[in-house]
Amino acid sequence: MKKDFLPLCRREMEERGWDQVDFVYVSGDAYVDHPSFGHAIITRILEAHGYRVGIIAQPDWKKKESVAEYGEPRLGFLVSAGNMDSMVNHYTVSKKRRKTDAYTPGGIMGKRPDYASVVYSNLIRQTYKKTPVILGGIEASLRRLAHYDYWSDRLKRSILLDSGADLISYGMGERSIIEIAEALDSGINVKDLTFIPGTVYKTRSLDPVYDAIILPGYEELKADKLQYARSFYTQYCNTDPFTGKCLVEPYQDQLYVVQNPPSKPLTQAEMDRVYSYPYMRTYHPSYEKDGGIPAISEVKFSLISNRGCFGGCSFCALTFHQGRILQTRSHESLLAEARQFIWDKDFKGYIHDVGGPTANFRQPSCEKQLEHGVCKTKQCLFPSPCRNLKADHKDYIQLLRKLRELPNVKKVFIRSGIRFDYVMADPDDTFFRELCMHHVSGQLKVAPEHVSDAVLSKMGKPENKVYQAFVKKYKKINQEIGKEQYLVPYLMSSHPGSTMKEAVELAEYLRDLGYMPEQVQDFYPTPSTISTCMYYTGVDPRDMKPVYVPKNPHEKAMQRALIQYRNPRNYELVREALQKAGRTDLIGYGKHCLIRPPRQEKNRSGKEESPGHRKEPKKRTIRNVHKKKGTK
Repeated sequence: MKKDFLPLCRREMEERGWDQVDFVYVSGDAYVDHPSFGHAIITRILEAHGYRVGIIAQPDWKKKESVAEYGEPRLGFLVSAGNMDSMVNHYTVSKKRRKTDAYTPGGIMGKRPDYASVVYSNLIRQTYKKTPVILGGIEASLRRLAHYDYWSDRLKRSILLDSGADLISYGMGERSIIEIAEALDSGINVKDLTFIPGTVYKTRSLDPVYDAIILPGYEELKADKLQYARSFYTQYCNTDPFTGKCLVEPYQDQLYVVQNPPSKPLTQAEMDRVYSYPYMRTYHPSYEKDGGIPAISEVKFSLISNRGCFGGCSFCALTFHQGRILQTRSHESLLAEARQFIWDKDFKGYIHDVGGPTANFRQPSCEKQLEHGVCKTKQCLFPSPCRNLKADHKDYIQLLRKLRELPNVKKVFIRSGIRFDYVMADPDDTFFRELCMHHVSGQLKVAPEHVSDAVLSKMGKPENKVYQAFVKKYKKINQEIGKEQYLVPYLMSSHPGSTMKEAVELAEYLRDLGYMPEQVQDFYPTPSTISTCMYYTGVDPRDMKPVYVPKNPHEKAMQRALIQYRNPRNYELVREALQKAGRTDLIGYGKHCLIRPPRQEKNRSGKEESPGHRKEPKKRTIRNVHKKKGTK
């Protein structure tokens, strides 16, 4: 059979000579057959195991017939909101509707509903009462047990209950989806699928459940935020496939949601197989008339070399979804994929990225993890690198060298981000030097997130001195190799632990740096992160100590404005913030001041001054800021 897309409609199914599909995959994203898209991986895995799969992409959720395109599937429906949680896809942190959707033809917003997994599943249930429905994807994965929902500002129960689905395949799902398919194919009722790792099911009897941790009931969690914090941390400590226990969350009327331990990580051979399937590596041709799918542009000429992350940032949900154990692809697999696109007519010679959640992780943090799992209550890099950490970039260096030597390749970039403290933990500077020499395009983006150690400790990030040492070394290496390259720091405002004092501290740092970031990320409380738990409960679930949480929209606006204090539109917010912080010494005409006094205040000569900031020099780019300051 020739290489082709999977069916996207009944006509395409019939052209294959099929009269029925085994599975219907309902997705909130448009159909892009590229391994950066979850629906592509899961459907190709099922195809490789002999199952017939039809795809319904972005069905009209107002019409129940939109999910009946193929009729009733032989084995079941697979439902995913898409590559993003539908609420994150739809709304900014200020809960304003986004204008575009990169996963929809032409970038048009509004082609999927809010809480898409729940809506799609209920839509299916209107027509197919008993057909198995299995949820997957990041939305279902991170909402698999009771969770705080930022957009409704309440604690929601497991998505399994609200959706009416039978099962959740959480995490990346390659192992569990085949076990589910084979069990259903053998005639086992979906209600009896209680034994598959990486799944969540509902039951009224705990007889088949063993070696489990009984979490507080949902009603108890709603009544007591501290109970939720304790429950969440229990979940967090059981995300490892080697040590994780079965978790049971009780609901009313003797109903239980049971989470089985996570699936085991993929071996390198299994990872290679996942990325070797006959992907078309682009969007379905039916979208061409509408302008294509914008999201493909970022990944078409990129390589995913790893998954999982032992970085442990508090605001990141990777621990709950991909886990902390590193899984990697072989050099041969990555080179084979690169050879598929370096001859593409649109390839301009630039491999856009070689990475994953953290680009420079290419091995587990220590040798024991693949046998014993990760430590439950300890992090590999935070607050300082573990003595068992093996910081070694040799494999990544060799991979990058091989990619640079491929024909038609002019440059290999690293854009998915590097963990700078891991770079600093490596006693060998070879990677750092080759990074600067070959893989930076004038600017390297890194994520210190903040400069206050008080905030960084809540973020699970290293102390500021580690970042400053990285900055110094980056400058030194670039001077030695004769390159003028700069650092662009990603910063976050309003994270739990950040009072106005810490926000001012960050503004002062930027003042001394002579740089105002064009973009600032307000902390976004997405489901199933430690930081979101802090936001909701007001305590750090790791030690149950109180944490200051900026929740008031006006206060959050002030903290954000401080980071961009040079912007005239932020003047009043910055002034109010400095007054509230007791830092009116930063309002004036001195070099250390952030803003000038308001118009009605006069300087010593009696001359009335314009409100706002000190007189701005000519617009400064990242390039001349760094050139002047010699640091960033």
